[in-house]
Amino acid sequence: MATLAGGGVPVALRLGASMLALQASIGALNDLVDAGIDSGRKPGKPIPRGVVRPLEAGLVAVAGLVAGVGLSALSGAGTAAVAAAGVALGYAYDLRLSRTAWSWLPLAIALPLVPVHAWIGVTGTVPAALLPLVPIGILAGAGLALGNGIADLERDRAAGVATAARRLGRAAWPVHAMALGCVIALAWVLVPGSAATASPGRSLAVAAMALGSALVVLGVVLARARRADLRERGWELEAGGVGLLGLAWMSEMTRF
Repeated sequence: MATLAGGGVPVALRLGASMLALQASIGALNDLVDAGIDSGRKPGKPIPRGVVRPLEAGLVAVAGLVAGVGLSALSGAGTAAVAAAGVALGYAYDLRLSRTAWSWLPLAIALPLVPVHAWIGVTGTVPAALLPLVPIGILAGAGLALGNGIADLERDRAAGVATAARRLGRAAWPVHAMALGCVIALAWVLVPGSAATASPGRSLAVAAMALGSALVVLGVVLARARRADLRERGWELEAGGVGLLGLAWMSEMTRF
């Protein structure tokens, strides 16, 4: 995303490392907070498996926060503020909202902040061409959050956790499928299209959008599986597909 914004390799690597550190911080805190719930239900996760101690997870969370915000701050206060807002949303999910009917909200708000972080980090502004990414990102974040809840239905039910997916019940899958379907439709409708602009780069971007869309659809189909492991693979396909679709869409939007 930073290279799409015009950033050189050093800046792109720094901003990428910043986002990686922030995600590591959010993930480590999530594993730490959910260690009790995961024990016996997700034995493959690091803390229940015994390969990471709670103190070590806490240190990763703190180090990731410091490194992520610090690396962002090298691009200015605005980039650091976006990074801080994103990690705060992740912490809100970890500490409270993941176990409530509002579990979809943090990711829905945070996902559009990722390209904003890249563009502000490189240029100091966000181009008007990317404004449609906000509603698309909100829909994508909400759909992915519901898909994650669907993958964890048995674990959350056993733990007595009332996530959005559990509150919606049978409606969770169609709502999440509709959200991600709207993401695909909006991406294709809003991207500029003209035979006059055909080029190898454009053909590659369109092919990437098609592949991303197909991955999302396959993930949505797997999300209906009875087996939790298949639903989890489905969520991973959805997340990867949304990421690929978003990158390809942004590359097309920034051409014009």
